[in-house]
Amino acid sequence: MSDKPEQKPKRMILACSGASNVGQLSNQAAVELTREGFGQMFCLAAIGGHLPKFVNHAKKVPSMVAIDGCFVGCIGAILEHAGVPIGDYIVLTELGFEKNMNSNLESGDIEKVKQVVRKGMTYAPAFTTLNPSDGDCCGS
Repeated sequence: MSDKPEQKPKRMILACSGASNVGQLSNQAAVELTREGFGQMFCLAAIGGHLPKFVNHAKKVPSMVAIDGCFVGCIGAILEHAGVPIGDYIVLTELGFEKNMNSNLESGDIEKVKQVVRKGMTYAPAFTTLNPSDGDCCGS
């Protein structure tokens, strides 16, 4: 027997951190959920960059929640491209948040996102990889 306390595997939290309000809302909710011990934020950019250590870890994690900001579905596209199965998937615009370029976040909105994540709601729309030059990316 080990003298180390038993550690439960943590939930991986992946967040959009795009330039829009919903990207920043996703990121802030993930930061706060990590601080509260709900799970651990993980580097989505490293998965997107196909860094083997990060991709392999994401493939093996027992529990994952992805908080995407909008219909563009960047997290879904990154995970699909890296061959990582997606866990619980939440899209903030599907929760009624309107995407805009206002980065002034409301604490009530952050709480709403955290409540949805904690309840384990799953939203899994079909992913469509969009070309940013189509005008469907961060600024629109």
